[in-house]
Amino acid sequence: MDGKETMPEGSRAGERSLRALYLVDGEHHPSTVRDAVERLRRERGWEPAALYFLGGTEKLGSPEEVSVAGAETVFPGDPEMEFLETLDRLGPGLVVDLSDLPVMTPSLRMSLAARAVARGIPYLGADFEFRPVEFADVLTRPSLSVIGTGKRCGKTAVSAELATYLRGKGIRVAVVAMGRGGPAEPYLLADQPVDFDFLLREADRGLHAASDHYEDALVSGVLAVGCRRCGGGMAGMPFVENCLEGARLANGLDVDGVIMEGSGSSLPPVRTDVRLCVVSASSGRDELTGYLGLSRVLISDGVVITMAEEPFASASEICSLREEIERVDGKVTVVRTIFRPYPLKPIRGRKVFVTCTAPEAAGRTLAEYLTRAEGCEVLGISHNLSRRKELASDLGRARGAEVILTELKAAAVDVVGRFAREEGMEVVFFHNRAVPVGGDDLQGFFERMWRLAVERWSGREAGNSR
Repeated sequence: MDGKETMPEGSRAGERSLRALYLVDGEHHPSTVRDAVERLRRERGWEPAALYFLGGTEKLGSPEEVSVAGAETVFPGDPEMEFLETLDRLGPGLVVDLSDLPVMTPSLRMSLAARAVARGIPYLGADFEFRPVEFADVLTRPSLSVIGTGKRCGKTAVSAELATYLRGKGIRVAVVAMGRGGPAEPYLLADQPVDFDFLLREADRGLHAASDHYEDALVSGVLAVGCRRCGGGMAGMPFVENCLEGARLANGLDVDGVIMEGSGSSLPPVRTDVRLCVVSASSGRDELTGYLGLSRVLISDGVVITMAEEPFASASEICSLREEIERVDGKVTVVRTIFRPYPLKPIRGRKVFVTCTAPEAAGRTLAEYLTRAEGCEVLGISHNLSRRKELASDLGRARGAEVILTELKAAAVDVVGRFAREEGMEVVFFHNRAVPVGGDDLQGFFERMWRLAVERWSGREAGNSR
């Protein structure tokens, strides 16, 4: 069975004994290290499983002087890259950071913490603690989750693309989407057309009618459950959410599988059989290697790099990002994509004003593509869909257009939609279609991920029936 299936989940971390892996260095005197470990063992109950030596020789004659009776001392050749192997071999209940500068740099600390929480193990320091996400095992069908390293990386677009692909293969799925504007109670979209009039009525009810579950239902035509979350931890745990209730609602639907969709860098706190991580080429390296971004790749089976083109990133930057992902996890499958606008209604021969969240640098590519592929006349573009004041100003340039072409995000309904209604313009939504580049095969990627989800679910069901 795949290694990611057998790794400890965050929900199981509390069940382990408090055997600790202590991170130590040679900048501390050996007696200081030994006394600190003994004190923490006595006062906190953190029994030393091993000491993990990070380097430094200022106060050592030899590294072997760092030792504690009854505990192994690990001397890794590469402390960062050998950390996961040590965690998997020893299975500690927590990692205790007794190191410091200059050996323990901020970047090394975050890298080790990311690897610990990816294995479901808390990482503790003198004045901080990183806890892993607790994934509840509630889903009763094969499942995948689509998570991301940050906001505006294209999670919803990839999730909708995945749902559309599976639907085209005759596989019935429901999407459970978690967002910062989601409903107070899990909300099922079923048996009603998701069009502009419906969305405007939803906005009039006080709902955020551009929440991700509306986009999933609109674009892919599958059942969609809306959920909400507030706040997000560094490892991805929401502070407050109703995602578990949404997953349980999905259990009662007549579907073959479930897609759980994350929000920003927050993860759905629900165990799924497979995870896909979406990384934007424009900000991917910072989000990947900063903070606990690595943990999201380490718990995933596949990575979709989006916006893999100029002006978002150069060819060398995209190559470097892919190499970094594969260095972090050599087993993960990586596919590179770009986004292209796909209007959900014909706009050929019509005068169009576009509203979107894409940066201004992408405007020329977007306009040229729509002109060429859809045969429309692009009168202008507003890139301020998520900035309401600037958007309202931009819409003054839309007069003279027949159609406002917009993403279903941010202020698309309550600002753009109402403006279009007042001006007698038609609103047409577009999907950011993920298009593979560099010879990568997105549909083949989706097929492998779905089969892996079914295989793992079947294995768990067989195990539960014994």
